[in-house]
Amino acid sequence: MINPIQVSGLSKSFGKTKAVESASFSVDKGKIFGLLGPNGAGKTTTIRMINYIIPPDEGEIRINGEHVSPKTQKWIGYMPEERGLYKKMKVGEQLLYLAQLKGLSAADAREKIRFWLKRFSAYDWHSKVVGELSKGMSQKIQFIATIVHDPDIYIFDEPFSGLDPINSELLKEIIIELRDKGKTILFSTHRMEQVEQMCDDICLFNNGKVVLTGNLRKVKKDFGKNTVLIEFEGDSTFLDELTDVRINNRSTNFAEIRILNGLNHQQILRIAMEKAEIHKFQLVEPSLNEIFISTVGEDNIKNKELLK
Repeated sequence: MINPIQVSGLSKSFGKTKAVESASFSVDKGKIFGLLGPNGAGKTTTIRMINYIIPPDEGEIRINGEHVSPKTQKWIGYMPEERGLYKKMKVGEQLLYLAQLKGLSAADAREKIRFWLKRFSAYDWHSKVVGELSKGMSQKIQFIATIVHDPDIYIFDEPFSGLDPINSELLKEIIIELRDKGKTILFSTHRMEQVEQMCDDICLFNNGKVVLTGNLRKVKKDFGKNTVLIEFEGDSTFLDELTDVRINNRSTNFAEIRILNGLNHQQILRIAMEKAEIHKFQLVEPSLNEIFISTVGEDNIKNKELLK
């Protein structure tokens, strides 16, 4: 079976900076594929090469088995991180123009635009000038422009940026619907929790290199149940007494604790019970954020953005 997206040995430099180095991964048909990593890891550069916007220095990219080209661009619905709407056009005119550029007839485009504006509770924006829209409203219009021509492949670069929780949930729901219709979706993000909720497969980038790729469920399973989730009430100083652990997420009554060096999780429970009332103590697979930290090494995780 031919993969909708196949990336092999991809490299790209800008001056002395290696933005992408020998990256390889493939995206299966009908799957949601997460391209992950901190800002500056090489995700957007890779996406631009897949979309035939910039050429690679080395390597090969195939879309449905064909080398990337102006032809393959038409097979993809692409939403860039830098939004590209014409601020002086009205929303309806903008969407109609972009849909026709993608090959839809005016009548077909109007019907699809009407459907998606209603789906986003945005039909009354039809006559608004794009420049008058908020960032979140513009984001929704950009998303509609990306999907309105119903391609088989979608690429979204940081699609949830600027959206409130309600609209983020709606966007997530629609992306999953597209997957369930057999569409292939690649999206980049540095927000790990979104990936855990949506993705079938993942590819972790760090410093321009692929550091981990594979099926999300298998990746988590392979790391094993090495993380304790604890909810408690009382003195939290027991957390400071623990050794051979890393505490990744700590708040007043909760902690996520990564077990290191084979420590027995029952020892954590015994220490905790001496100072606090325990409401929940669970041994689980690590979060994707924890997997990322473990994979790239703590020395590379200075950027707190990863921990959001």
